[in-house]
Amino acid sequence: MKISNRLIEVSKYVTPGYRVADIGTDHGYVPIYLMDNKLATYVIAMDVNQGPLKRAELNIRENGYEDVIETRLSNGFEKLNVLETDVAVIAGMGGELIKKILIEGKEVVDSLKELVISPHSDIDIVRKYLHEIGFRIICEKMLIDEEKFYTIIKVQKGKDKDYSEVEYKYGAILLDNKDLILKEFLMNQLNKYILIEKRLMNEKTDNSICRLKQIQEDIQEIKGILENY
Repeated sequence: MKISNRLIEVSKYVTPGYRVADIGTDHGYVPIYLMDNKLATYVIAMDVNQGPLKRAELNIRENGYEDVIETRLSNGFEKLNVLETDVAVIAGMGGELIKKILIEGKEVVDSLKELVISPHSDIDIVRKYLHEIGFRIICEKMLIDEEKFYTIIKVQKGKDKDYSEVEYKYGAILLDNKDLILKEFLMNQLNKYILIEKRLMNEKTDNSICRLKQIQEDIQEIKGILENY
């Protein structure tokens, strides 16, 4: 079974010995990795689509984990009961969708000990919502997999420190630790914004002027962060 580096790192963030719900399991790679490495006692692999779930079931049988990995056709947390698992893993989706899943599954989410989340986009929205519902961000990791940047967030119940907008955007822990992958991401973003700035400076529409102002603010924000590295 070939599992991506991103999903391996996501799996490693689960507290060993917990019962896990894998929301959006796709091919079931995370549940199988968790069992292969004795990181979970039981996993409920859930997906909203029948096709991926069938592939997950096949992979689970081929690896001999039918007794410890259960599959469920479920839209988010819909088919998961309160206190049925200790942790939920949500990876491979955009931040807006993850927030929607958390909102719709609030009763179950409130009963969890922790969440391991890896949004593809809008990470600030996820961080803010996790704080709103009483979770504390205890660790974050940024990595590059197949030339794309990914962030993994682990949260547990509890009160966190107040975050600034910049910390919500880029991650307080990553910023505090002067994370080198975050630095690479910021430099990548800076170069991209500078190219956009040059293009917008040749345009004179109201939209382009407004966009230029935002891009220049983003450039100054990133330069300010990089000065502290």
